[in-house]
Amino acid sequence: MLPASVRIFVCTVPQDMRRSFDTLALVVQQLLGQDPMCGAVYVFVGKRPTRVKLLWWDRNGYCLLAKRLHQALFVPPDQGEPSGHALRIDSAVLAQLLAGIAKEKKRNRIDKMH
Repeated sequence: MLPASVRIFVCTVPQDMRRSFDTLALVVQQLLGQDPMCGAVYVFVGKRPTRVKLLWWDRNGYCLLAKRLHQALFVPPDQGEPSGHALRIDSAVLAQLLAGIAKEKKRNRIDKMH
């Protein structure tokens, strides 16, 4: 778990997962309007919901974590009324996001909504 003082933002615009450190930092600046070196963690879900990347600044350089799921999907939290391109979450929600949702459960959840 991350300390409660660490801010975590999920980019609500799907990103190309071929992007790396510098391009994702540019997305943080230009799309999210944030400083990528402020110590926050930025979460990017791919166009395919099986891929996610986390970017953060650690004292003297960027860190990038990438994860690809095989039997599950990354489902960003419901943002309600969109208020920009970033959604702030806490570390518990991040842990749920990184765990993913089984593809079958995702289908059942969608079917119940209709």
